[in-house]
Amino acid sequence: MPTLIKDGRIAADSYTRVTAIDGALTLPAGDILVSLDTLLAHRDQVLAHAGRKGVQLKPDQFAETIADIVTQLDLVAVEFPAFADGRGYSTAYLLRQRYGYTGELRAVGDIFKDTLFYQKRVGFDAFAIRDDKNAEIALKGLEDFTEVYHASADQPSPLFRRRSV
Repeated sequence: MPTLIKDGRIAADSYTRVTAIDGALTLPAGDILVSLDTLLAHRDQVLAHAGRKGVQLKPDQFAETIADIVTQLDLVAVEFPAFADGRGYSTAYLLRQRYGYTGELRAVGDIFKDTLFYQKRVGFDAFAIRDDKNAEIALKGLEDFTEVYHASADQPSPLFRRRSV
């Protein structure tokens, strides 16, 4: 099970991954995480769930698909299947900037120290670190740089504007 880094520290993951079996969805008590396909097929049931609810998006699934319900979700997990697949960065940025998502935004998949700082910049605040990576070392990736030049979700003003004040 991946180690979760949330809000800059190692944390417990309270979410249970739930899938439909033969078209039927049984939701356990507590916090749940479903795939986008499961959410779309059982939308009312998932959204009515008493615990916290989350959805996991694959790289080819777009933020626009959940834009109308994003305020009802507590977690959006975005998959990074490989280091070279950067589509999740755009998804995160759109969720935060265009759709105003304020809940937990979690990067999952090929996540490690070298990616955390950049993922945080576009709006991720939680990271599921693979079992074959050291979470303590990965955590240090959040502090790789002390200053950023470009504007992004975590710093809306570029450096030249911050210095000119």
